[in-house]
Amino acid sequence: MPLTEEKLAHITDTAFEILERIGISGAPADIRKLALDNGATERTDGRLVFARSLVEEMIAKSCKRVELPGFARDRGIEVGGGRVHIGTGGAAVQILEAETGEFRDSTLDDLYGLMRIVDACDSIHYSLRPVVARDLEDPLTLDINTAFAAMKATSKPIGTSFFEPGNVQPVVEMFDMALGGEGAFAKQPFCFASICHVVPPLTLAEEACGVMFECVRLGMPLQICSAAQAGATSPASLAGALAQGFAESLAGLVLVNMMQPGFPCILAFLPFISDLRTGAMTGGSGEAAVANAAAAQLLLNLGLPSTVSAGMTDAKTADAQAGYEKGYTIALAAQGGADMINLSVGMLGSIMAASKEALVIDNDMCGAILRSVRGVEMFEGAIDLEMIEEVVTGEGHFLGTAQTLDLMTKEYVYPGLGDRQSVNDWLESGAQTVWDRARTKVSEIENMPAPTHLPKDAEAAIRARFPILLKD
Repeated sequence: MPLTEEKLAHITDTAFEILERIGISGAPADIRKLALDNGATERTDGRLVFARSLVEEMIAKSCKRVELPGFARDRGIEVGGGRVHIGTGGAAVQILEAETGEFRDSTLDDLYGLMRIVDACDSIHYSLRPVVARDLEDPLTLDINTAFAAMKATSKPIGTSFFEPGNVQPVVEMFDMALGGEGAFAKQPFCFASICHVVPPLTLAEEACGVMFECVRLGMPLQICSAAQAGATSPASLAGALAQGFAESLAGLVLVNMMQPGFPCILAFLPFISDLRTGAMTGGSGEAAVANAAAAQLLLNLGLPSTVSAGMTDAKTADAQAGYEKGYTIALAAQGGADMINLSVGMLGSIMAASKEALVIDNDMCGAILRSVRGVEMFEGAIDLEMIEEVVTGEGHFLGTAQTLDLMTKEYVYPGLGDRQSVNDWLESGAQTVWDRARTKVSEIENMPAPTHLPKDAEAAIRARFPILLKD
């Protein structure tokens, strides 16, 4: 892993020192009052600073395990302790059309279609809105329809974001209606809010802080994001970028626990990387892999629920570049113990575009990565000397043993799209590429009956009350 115990301690200590000496700027009046009333102090230049003892107190009060139920409760996840979960994310503005190979603006239908595919993918555990519905312009209409499309598409945990604080309540009211009545969502919060509470370097985002207040008030779990870009909005040194980003993440955690101690809050510590030749963000770099795995280590070291980013290939299609960039970034984040890996599936073009076909290919890849996280499992009968002796003195192979047959689907994971045929068999079966098979898989999912977890009467009531634009 990227960080030794010594490096973990050094970067963590530096993050605490940043909060104590430099602090954060841009606090709106209500956040400023909240912080000062709860032990923060203010520099002469107006920056809020937090003593290490105060930050440690808030960490101690914070929620260490966040339950994210799905709309179907049995599809929920528990976030915390290094249990790895794969998910979508981002705000891509384009879709890659498989038939034409061309990019176009993403729509509400695309958002629904991508999240419906997530519902059918075993190795994707949650779905944070992957694309922006660019066919909608009004912020409230967009927020309501984004949340509705996500809820209708999958019964797994979902995530969304909000343009402004006033948009949170109508979405929660819609979720209450979907679950059967007022207060139902607070008891089964199947949707979390992804909030970029900070504008790096070390400046609070006013609207986002207001959204954070509203989500806490209404019981919507939080995923609060720091996404500084090394070499641009954080230091070029990875160690410096990690220290600043960790401080920004901890500042958000402190504020949330000042609002309500123990409120379910996941820290999305997403250290982005600049290509220093151009200043552009590069999501598929080796530096991105190292930085995000290190971010996972830092959060896990303090026992905090974590989200990092990976799979943000710079490739424009699901080609060899996409494969190797996604592979090493996601694998390293998973091995680092990230609880949630955002942006990890379906994204292309440095997270500016998404693809249904890439999504199902990445699901296949993540199945293998999740298997690697399990490692070598020791269980009763895993090492059976009597069986080994029987085989070596008998048939000479293990293919037909009871252990082999028993472990075929327990110990081993098989690709759904990856090809393991011989060259001749592959040629005789049509020589299909993984992209060809992905197109077929997407078509199969789209031709399946649509998910039915959202009750029809609840959907009808929601459509009657809110400006729902997704086709019925």
